Amino acid sequence: MAIDCAFSVAGQGPALFLIHGIGARRATFDGMVAGLKDRFTCISYDLRGHGLSPLPEGRFTLDDLVDDLEALRHRLGIDRAHFAGHSLGGMIGPRYALRFPDRVLSLGLWSTAAFRTEDDSAKVRAVVSAMRDRGIGPVLDTLTARWFTDAFCAARPDVIDWRKRQVMDTDPDVFLNVFDIYAETEMAPWLHQITVPAQIITGELDGGCNPRLNGEIHKALPGSDLVILEGLKHAIFIEATDRVLPPVRRFLLAQG
Repeated sequence: MAIDCAFSVAGQGPALFLIHGIGARRATFDGMVAGLKDRFTCISYDLRGHGLSPLPEGRFTLDDLVDDLEALRHRLGIDRAHFAGHSLGGMIGPRYALRFPDRVLSLGLWSTAAFRTEDDSAKVRAVVSAMRDRGIGPVLDTLTARWFTDAFCAARPDVIDWRKRQVMDTDPDVFLNVFDIYAETEMAPWLHQITVPAQIITGELDGGCNPRLNGEIHKALPGSDLVILEGLKHAIFIEATDRVLPPVRRFLLAQG
């Protein structure tokens, strides 16, 4: 059953749904909203069990997260929209487009993964296993080292602490559930069925959502736009919204 997720709406123009990742919040996109709301109605929301959204009852799947997004679209009375997501959100958006193609104007796949090798998948599963064995807290430093560059960690410890608090404030069962979805989802078998305009963005140094995997996503989506951000890891919106915003804005405006 779909959950009524907490959301924010800002701006005017065509609708743009912004979908955050594991253990994050809609605040991930505050900088993007500020830079796009003059031309787009930006809708950001907290995934189920995150932020101000209700806790789910029991485990849930990728399609449950898609159901939540569709319920929000219906609730707002929006016919068609742009959809863009970061990390796990970059899997929710394409899955939504597969199920509801007539609702989608374009897709943004940001710092996400597909076409993983067995070694790629094993590394993600190992992180989830470590969190189950040792607890989420003890593994957080490993995660933040993968999300942020060393220079940013040194310069902005306050932001790193803020991101860690988001994770620790997320119900552990929900956090592990969404991490399982991220680890187990493989878009390769169906990604080629999506025909809407798409933009793929990732950091050059993103270990889990690296340029190699994003190059494969680009090949599976003919005509898509691929942007590799030099010197960045996974948390591109928290660390460098100023570098992500220009190509995203250009892409969205090009869709008319």
